[in-house]
Amino acid sequence: MAISKDKKRTIVAKLTDAFKEASSVAFVGFSKLTVKDASRLRTELSQKGVSYYVAKKSLLRLALEKQGYEGRSPELPGEVAIAWTTGEETTAPARGVYEFGTKLKGALSLLGGVFGGAFADARKMMEIATIPPLPVLRGMFVNVINSPIQRFAIALNEVVKTKN
Repeated sequence: MAISKDKKRTIVAKLTDAFKEASSVAFVGFSKLTVKDASRLRTELSQKGVSYYVAKKSLLRLALEKQGYEGRSPELPGEVAIAWTTGEETTAPARGVYEFGTKLKGALSLLGGVFGGAFADARKMMEIATIPPLPVLRGMFVNVINSPIQRFAIALNEVVKTKN
């Protein structure tokens, strides 16, 4: 069924607003995705602060052209949706889609995205998707800082044991 011009303008405006506010965007290819799985995907992404929207590729391209991102837009074959976040967790859209896609085995794929104000291809978005969440990264950093201090304390304790 054809979409009216007013509806198309509304969709392009919604996408343009989403791209303006977004700290990162993931282009999601989906095939063989059931309505039930799509609902679960939306729920899981929204719990992580990620929005999800399915749009026609032509309208998506119009909204992307208005943003003037650096680089070249990735190929968008098949059915396409976008996942984006406005929060500080910029890896959340790619990671959320990647994690859910591993559960469904081939129903979802990362086609590319926008990260740091520039287009990113599917390979780069996969690399971004495997970056741990911010709290985990902070914990890893604290562990790196704490490790030498902890080892020094253990060594001092062993010296004290040998002196007694």
